[in-house]
Amino acid sequence: MDSPAAVDRGGPGGRLPPEELLLDSDTSAVIDVTRLRVALARLSRRLRRHELAGLTPTQLAALATVEQSGPIRLGDLAAIEGIAPSTLTRLISALEDSGYVQRCADPTDARASTLAVTAEGREMLDRIRTETTLVLARSLGELTSAQRSTLAAALPVLEQLAEVEKPAT
Repeated sequence: MDSPAAVDRGGPGGRLPPEELLLDSDTSAVIDVTRLRVALARLSRRLRRHELAGLTPTQLAALATVEQSGPIRLGDLAAIEGIAPSTLTRLISALEDSGYVQRCADPTDARASTLAVTAEGREMLDRIRTETTLVLARSLGELTSAQRSTLAAALPVLEQLAEVEKPAT
């Protein structure tokens, strides 16, 4: 199979155009990119169906980044999250008002400040992570042993796909 034309995926929708396919020339495996995107989006939505403690998904993502990165400058957070500085200012104000982050003086630059997660912010993130893990564990329990093995084998690839893009330097 040199290059994919349209591939029949069966069922509704019929054939896929080439731009929705990815052909792995080493194994001749064809990946239906649209199907993968839809499955990941549905799973993501299912995992977000919880009480977000009054936070938007963007605020929650930024809070998790602050926790993971330790004290972080606002500009670095904006770059990691891919949001405009003006948007970040409003976002951080909401997190500060909720008591989830605090601004601290940057020890290397007196003109700058960093953000750090508070104990209350950590507790909230832990609660959401526990709830999300339980939801996912229940879903995994509905899979067969063979399906769980297949998923386990795919984890390194999924982790690679999920890696945050590094800001251009």
